[in-house]
Amino acid sequence: MPVSDTNNAGETASTGPIIPKSASEALRPEKVPQPPRRSRKARSQIVIFLNFLLTIVIFVTIAAIGIFYYGINSYREAGPLTQNTNFIVRNGAGLNEIAASLERNNAITDGRVFRILSRVYLDGETLKAGEYEIKAGASMHDIMELLKSGKSILYSVSVPEGLTVKQVFDRLQNDAILEGDLPAELPAEGSLMPDTYKFSRGTKRGEIVQQMLSAQQVMVDQIWEKRDPDLPITTREEFVTLASIVEKETARADERPRVAAVFLNRLKKGMRLQSDPTIIYGIFGGDGKPTDRAILQSDLDKATPYNTYVIKGLPPTPIAIVGRAALEAVANPSHTTDLYFVADGTGGHAFAKTLDEHNVNVKRWRKLEADKAAEAAKAAEGAKEEGQADPE
Repeated sequence: MPVSDTNNAGETASTGPIIPKSASEALRPEKVPQPPRRSRKARSQIVIFLNFLLTIVIFVTIAAIGIFYYGINSYREAGPLTQNTNFIVRNGAGLNEIAASLERNNAITDGRVFRILSRVYLDGETLKAGEYEIKAGASMHDIMELLKSGKSILYSVSVPEGLTVKQVFDRLQNDAILEGDLPAELPAEGSLMPDTYKFSRGTKRGEIVQQMLSAQQVMVDQIWEKRDPDLPITTREEFVTLASIVEKETARADERPRVAAVFLNRLKKGMRLQSDPTIIYGIFGGDGKPTDRAILQSDLDKATPYNTYVIKGLPPTPIAIVGRAALEAVANPSHTTDLYFVADGTGGHAFAKTLDEHNVNVKRWRKLEADKAAEAAKAAEGAKEEGQADPE
């Protein structure tokens, strides 16, 4: 009993009196105790660290803005070149190589700025190979736009009418800008188109040859389709062969249709063409006649496949490359009955329908040539006498 009383008393002392609660108070959640407060020292360390991070971020941002402004300004401002200069971008050159080369040649001030900002502006495009003329004071942006455009310096090689294919190849081989080897085998005579061909540095000689071949084929086909249906020639090969003879006979555009008519009239009558340029090609081939070599009487009788004083009809191949004017003259010749022509001493020709008329023209031409020779000899003699009379 006393033990029981002691226990009850102890329990009452430890728990205290029981205070009744209402239903709403019993359902109300108990207040969670607040966490212990941090010390002022701990709070100050976090603030200092956050302030440090913010300072770094601000500093980096300001530096980045400054660098970006410097880069944009440098990229857009006038460059260091004081005069126009040529710059070559080789095939396969990347942006790093180009930037380094530009800086090395003093075309830009900072290769890194050019490389980084050009990559942004190019947006996946590339700088094109070639040789470019960079203007004095050009900015990095100007240079990038120039190299991106591909508007490189253009050179040219002129191929006039009347050359042989071999002479054309010699001209291409001697061009110092063109690169690469020529085809090992010469194309067919007359298969190249005479023209002025433009190209950039790095162009291969074989590429120019291919352009000539393609262009000539297209031109011949176009003119052949519009030919006079009464022509006494039946193939494109004969067409080009006759046009090459007309090409070599006269350089005057207004005479070509009439010269073509003479040869076509002779073909219709079965007469030999008797063209001096065919004699020359038969003797000298694609090398051409030396300038100091005259046509001899013995040359007229020399038997070659090209000597139209000996053979009947056309020679086996053209004797030169042919231009549009000569081709059109053969395709649509003058409507005449002329069978002969000879030089008239003024750069043109005198035409005749009969041999008698032709002989008169030949006689007149020979007299003109004799008079010129006499005048030249007289002038040379006078110059010689004047030189001897001059005191030493």
